[in-house]
Amino acid sequence: MSPELSQRLALAVDEMPAFPKSVQKILELTRDVDCTPKDLVQVIDKDPVLTVKILKVVNSAYYSLPKQVTSINHAVVFMGFNTIKNLALGIAAIGMLPKSNAAGFDVQQYLLHSLATAGIAKQLASDLDNADPMDCFIAGLLHDFGKVVFAQFMPDEFRHALEISQRDGTSLHEALQESIGADHALVGAMLVEKWRFSPHLVEAIRNQHGAELKDSDMIACVFAANQISKKLQFGFGGNTCIEELTPAMTRRLGGNLDAVIARLGDLTTLFEEAQIFSRLEG
Repeated sequence: MSPELSQRLALAVDEMPAFPKSVQKILELTRDVDCTPKDLVQVIDKDPVLTVKILKVVNSAYYSLPKQVTSINHAVVFMGFNTIKNLALGIAAIGMLPKSNAAGFDVQQYLLHSLATAGIAKQLASDLDNADPMDCFIAGLLHDFGKVVFAQFMPDEFRHALEISQRDGTSLHEALQESIGADHALVGAMLVEKWRFSPHLVEAIRNQHGAELKDSDMIACVFAANQISKKLQFGFGGNTCIEELTPAMTRRLGGNLDAVIARLGDLTTLFEEAQIFSRLEG
């Protein structure tokens, strides 16, 4: 990579907003084994925007709760600790997405794909010893955020890469390498590093493509979830090219992509939940 491109990417990443302080605190709580629901409620209650959006989702027809929930404390009781944590993180990510971009990148479909990937990655992680389901959810949610950086700050080059990928049926990361000289996985890793996420989460976002990927449970979960989300057409992240699992991933996940999909079973509920979350800004 040329020094000029390296500087341009760094400047683009620096232009992206930081995660809200309330969500940074929630992420800290997720790594504290002594964290209680009360701790979570206290953080969310101090963020009125987050509170309103969580209550909007909890009271949606999708959940069909017997009565309206009017407080975060009751939301945690009805929905569960982990669901509220994931929802808070999803809301934060949604809040940072631009409403439109000069590249013509469909942010709504991108978000749907990211939320579905997050949910699938979390489900896959629950069957593995060395993958934390919450970390895999976060990595799945943020795995394509580098595309948002390109769409926002390098729209012409990104639009060109999208056109190449869709015209030739090639992988978007290859088209980005051709068009810009760097792909979204690299830029996404730079971004989550800026946001001070853990090194293994940064590594999972950086390791998304190619036959020589690092071998870990977390990388296997996020990679497989991304391919499954594309294969089942859960939203559109700008790329329809589906990559097969590496031999190491196949061993970790107990089969190829089709076998993993079959074992996951009916994903209708997961997809419906992603749709609810993706419409939060509507």
